[in-house]
Formats: sequence, structure tokens, C-alpha cells
Amino acid sequence: MPPGEVTELKAGETVGIIAGQGMLPVSVAQGLMAAGHRVVVAALAGQAEESLLAQQSHVLQRVGLIRINQWIRLFRRQGVRQAIMVGRVAKERIYDRWYFLRYVPDWRTIRVWFVRLRHDKRSDRLLRAVADELSDGGITLIDVRPYIGELLATDGLMNRARPSAEVLADIAFAWPLLQQMNALLVGQSLACKDREIIAVEAMEGTDRMIERAGVLCRRGGWVLCKASNPNQDIRFDVPTVGEKTLHNLKQAGAAALVVQAGRTIMLEKPKMLALADELGISVIGKGE
Repeated sequence: MPPGEVTELKAGETVGIIAGQGMLPVSVAQGLMAAGHRVVVAALAGQAEESLLAQQSHVLQRVGLIRINQWIRLFRRQGVRQAIMVGRVAKERIYDRWYFLRYVPDWRTIRVWFVRLRHDKRSDRLLRAVADELSDGGITLIDVRPYIGELLATDGLMNRARPSAEVLADIAFAWPLLQQMNALLVGQSLACKDREIIAVEAMEGTDRMIERAGVLCRRGGWVLCKASNPNQDIRFDVPTVGEKTLHNLKQAGAAALVVQAGRTIMLEKPKMLALADELGISVIGKGE
């Protein structure tokens, strides 16, 4: 199956979830359960919301972050052939001192890191290499979006907080630059004020970039634009925003959040948009 191709799950089929940080894995598990699927969760140790996921799954097992063969063995035992990888993983931990010795990688992870990624360890390459290793073990990663369609961003203004002319001008300036940046695999987000780029996301993640943008632009009124690489394999690392994102934006003085329509997940979308109105932050979806 080509990367990112939408897969139709059979009624009642057992589906695996490789769960990282945040509430998105919980929402995905809830959606799959509601659709009648049997859900098996490989909860990444120190990352996943295990107690919440246990309530939205039939089987949950904590697995090592860098023990890919353990994930595969769990899924095979439970009859899983298709799985969804969802939720952030703190990639910066990979660069901790003695990381590999502390977490004891298995042979599959060693092969991913030292063979598949020996020339390029950027995030998209890492995730694609993990997907290839899972495929070698008989587990196919599938696109999460068909199972959380109600959470996807739509085109245009999504709430009642209307952006000012200055904000719209910043969006018109920043969005094409973000697309160019994404093509270089730099990051998913940038912050803009008065047609100046004030911060760009790297491996620290969106929340920490927002904090940095607030420090650099203390008078506020800036715009956060967030989108994925146009060539990104959408089976994993789908851009995600939620109420936490909005609170961070408000604290940092942002005026608007601009995301990619159809390719951005909005956690608890109705609640998020209501909160955006309360905070006075415009939430806008941009098409391709």
C-alpha cells in the first residue's frame, strides 16, 4: 500500500494504536471503539496517558519507547495487522547523554537508528524508517484521519473572533514562507508580526516555540501559522492543536492561530473553538 493511502477497516477488525503524548491517542481510541473495532494499545512508556487509554481500549500494554520489536510482538499476539501511530514523542530525549544505554533498545530499533537512518536522522526520515520496520514485522501503519474526521480543521474562519486587517496581512505574508520552510523539513510552525518572522519551530515543539515567540514579541498581536510538509507521509505526525495551544498563545500574546485545513487535528474541536472566542484568538484554516 502506498504511504498515506486511506485504508478501509473491516467491521469489528482489531486495530493497534502506538500511543505517544497528549489526548489525541485517547480521542482516536474512543472513535475506533465507537465504530465497533477492537482496540489494542501499545502505550509508550513515559509518554502515553495510560489510565485514560485503558478506559478506551480492549487491551493496553506499556512498551519501551525504543523497543519496536516489543510493539510488533504485542500486536501479533492480539491479531493486529493494521495500526495507527499517534501522539507526540519528545524527540529531544534521543539526544540525552547515554540515551540508548538507559532505555535499552532492541535489535529492530538498533537497525532503524544505525542502518536505516545512518545518513539522515530528521524527524520525517525517522518516522518513515519506523513504519518500514513495522511493515517488515507484518504491521501496516494507516492514516488516522478517516477515523477522526470531525476533529479536522476546515477552510476559513472557524470561530467568531474576527482577525484584524493587520493580522490578515501577516497571514498573507507568513503562510507562503511556512510552505517553503516545510519543504526544507525545518519545522511545522512559525510566528509572524508586522511581516517579520519572529520565531521558527525546531525539535522543541510548538508549545515551547510559542513561549519563545512571546518573549521575543512582548507587545503581542502576533500570528502562529502551523502546517505539515506537503510531501509528508500523513500516516504519522499529523499537526495537532488543542485548548492547551490556545492557552499558551494567549499567555504569549498571540492574536491568531492559522492551521492547514484537512491536515490538522483539533482536539475537542467544539470546546477549543468556544475557548478561542473567550480568549479573543482567531482560528483560521487554510486550504492547500
